[in-house]
Amino acid sequence: MRANGRQAGEIRPVTIMPGVNKYAEGSALIHVGDTRVMCTATVEDKVPPFMKGQGKGWVTAEYAMLPRATQVRNQRESMKGRPGGRTMEIQRLIGRALRSVVDLEALGERTITLDCDVIQADGGTRTTSITGAFVAMAMAMDGLVRGGKLERLPITDYLASVSAGIVDGEMLVDLCYDEDSRAKVDLNVVMTGSGAFVEIQGTGEQSPFARSELGQMLSMSEAAIQKLIELQKRVLEEIGIRIGV
Repeated sequence: MRANGRQAGEIRPVTIMPGVNKYAEGSALIHVGDTRVMCTATVEDKVPPFMKGQGKGWVTAEYAMLPRATQVRNQRESMKGRPGGRTMEIQRLIGRALRSVVDLEALGERTITLDCDVIQADGGTRTTSITGAFVAMAMAMDGLVRGGKLERLPITDYLASVSAGIVDGEMLVDLCYDEDSRAKVDLNVVMTGSGAFVEIQGTGEQSPFARSELGQMLSMSEAAIQKLIELQKRVLEEIGIRIGV
């Protein structure tokens, strides 16, 4: 039993609240334990210069952590003049993950930008951002369908993400900050609703890990992600969005 009462393969309590921003084409506030991320989707009828004339759309993401999302105030990156390396790496991950389940040709020449702003951080901010951003993106695309701009929802599958790791010799899923800071191995897994892997980020923070350990962590992550996807389905279906996969 973990310090917070969870079993090794148990995720933290998760809540996804859709439609929390009245201006954005899609939005969701997601809570995973004490980690909270506001995800908003913006639709623009244009694509980046490198995509022009290809008849395809684009999905991209930006990620930021509010100054008091953590115990000590962080300086806003806008004050530093540019995003840090960690921020760039995370927002590229979010964008790659979301594009993997989008039919860009069906989207047409328009861009959907997902802004993921961490309100409160207690581990797993990048995985939480992906899970919440998918809901915001689905809402924005559904708005295009309802507005007659798209014939169908250009989403090929559900998508969610979770962290895993080895802490004090035990394999755990959905690490909080205290567990993550002590992890011998740190893993971030992104998967689709059909069980396909999109991205696996694994690092031996303190020491190498065995292939058998990797396999066990991936199995635990897959079970956890399926629970997250079940929640996504319920949340979206409650507001009339069904993804035909």
